[in-house]
Amino acid sequence: MNLFATFQLGEIVDRALREDVGTGDLSAQILAPDLTGQAKIYAKAQGIVAGLAVVEEVFLRVDPLIECRVFWQDGVEVKPGNTVMELEGPLRGILQGERTALNFLQHLSGIATATRRAVELVKGWPAAITDTRKTLPGLRMLQKYAVTMGGGRNHRFGLYDAVMLKDNHLAAAGGVRPAVERARARIGQMVKIEVECESLEQVEEAAACGADVIMLDNMPLRAMRQAVSLVGHRALVEASGGIHEGNLREVAETGVDLISLGSLTHSVQVLDFSLDVGDIKPSALRRWQGEKKDEGHGA
Repeated sequence: MNLFATFQLGEIVDRALREDVGTGDLSAQILAPDLTGQAKIYAKAQGIVAGLAVVEEVFLRVDPLIECRVFWQDGVEVKPGNTVMELEGPLRGILQGERTALNFLQHLSGIATATRRAVELVKGWPAAITDTRKTLPGLRMLQKYAVTMGGGRNHRFGLYDAVMLKDNHLAAAGGVRPAVERARARIGQMVKIEVECESLEQVEEAAACGADVIMLDNMPLRAMRQAVSLVGHRALVEASGGIHEGNLREVAETGVDLISLGSLTHSVQVLDFSLDVGDIKPSALRRWQGEKKDEGHGA
């Protein structure tokens, strides 16, 4: 994870903890502050793990004295009962970070699991599974990371790293060609231009004027096949809209290069994990104080 991503992760985790803990954990007040314990995080369903580093970051920021022992790797399958991490340290901190940590782990693992299913469905065809910008506000970096752990690819991260000319852009610019020409005149040579097309006429025009990627927006399968033939390797062809696990393989069979799925991030089902606490005991300092007290009574 690069420096920028690490900085973002800290911000994301801090914001999540502020949201949950607020001015203080009222429930944890019933516990002695020096009480320590061990806990395990384990899977309750089969799927692909993603977000273990985020879980570690949560507990590090709650209490640096909490030790995390990680037994799994992101991108690897788990089955019910598999322990992916053990924790040891101040019990207040473990319980305080429990829900935030599990929220991240369950959501990101759900994305990775859904992505892996999609990747498996198109196996044998050249189509790559990609995400979209339909992400939860503030969580895009983590959600897109989870997609890669499932074997998918990232589409553009934001409005700043690629040009995508959608229906409203085309209408405002006066059509496909003027929109592409204006965009090309204003960007660097390393920036790609994608054009969203709703008809075969738009597909031909986009290919003819040098679009790098042509998105087929909600096109039926027959039109997709025609579009792929029409483009003829002049650009990458992306299928998008109305695609789900039930028709995903049929879409791949049309010969498109990319299949983008907004559902990977905006409506994915979580992968269930749980945290159980065990071996609760007072801290070493408290035990030492108790032993000294007993020695005094003996004298």
